[in-house]
Amino acid sequence: MDSVKGPGCKTLLPDNELKPLEEIEKSIIKRYRKYLWSKFIKAIKDFRLIEEGDKIAVAISGGKDSILMAKLFQELQRYGDMKIELEFIVADPGYHQQIKKLMLENCEYLNIPVKVFDSGIFKIVDKIAQDYPCYMCAKMRRGALYSKAQELGCNKLALGHHFNDVIETTMMNILYTGSFKTMLPKLRSTNFRGLELIRPMYYIEEKHIERFTRSSGITPLNCACMVAAERTGNKRYEVKDLIKELSGKIDNLEVNIMRATQNVNMEAILGWQKGRERFSYLDFYDE
Repeated sequence: MDSVKGPGCKTLLPDNELKPLEEIEKSIIKRYRKYLWSKFIKAIKDFRLIEEGDKIAVAISGGKDSILMAKLFQELQRYGDMKIELEFIVADPGYHQQIKKLMLENCEYLNIPVKVFDSGIFKIVDKIAQDYPCYMCAKMRRGALYSKAQELGCNKLALGHHFNDVIETTMMNILYTGSFKTMLPKLRSTNFRGLELIRPMYYIEEKHIERFTRSSGITPLNCACMVAAERTGNKRYEVKDLIKELSGKIDNLEVNIMRATQNVNMEAILGWQKGRERFSYLDFYDE
């Protein structure tokens, strides 16, 4: 398959010829068990992401992360203890025909039965959010996915965010918004009653996703959006590069960033927010 990418994006090229499907699936629970399967299961257990009888909409973009997530869910359905239902959904934002073709070919080969629906997000974002297209695109895409998941009778929507997405989001909030916020492993939708968003790849590092993808011979989609890459510098890539640079100087940097999100000392911060209410440490200073 030919690789497809948007401007300024690095293509994830396979190391080998495309492996047989059975070999790809087996590698998830054998060769990459420690780095993919075990961490997938750990996140599910640690954060109670999945329960018996769940009907889960698995969001597929065609990129390396969502493709792996789809296969992990299929293995869970095949070998897991809980009975779950899966729907694999694609919110087509307006993919170029060649990009969409690659995505569909990958899913067909990997036996991922996707349901594709048009969202027209790229056109809308191009008109109304020229300065900050990534934020608006992500927000609209999530809304479209929630709506489709609800239509299909699902109670959960799974997104393919991974370990590095979590620590990058944490650092982006600190550096660019002046707040300490992270990407949560699950949260209830405020606009779609009865739906919960889950991130079961929370512990999986991007480098292992890339290794699995390359060794499998899969050519995933990369940067299918032609809007953001042409008009704005991508802050996430800037933070990604910064973390990479600092990791060469500070031992366990990435793990420590993740740990920091779980070890907030409420007695050593100036203020925090709970819902819409804000608190200062002075509110409790004399207790």
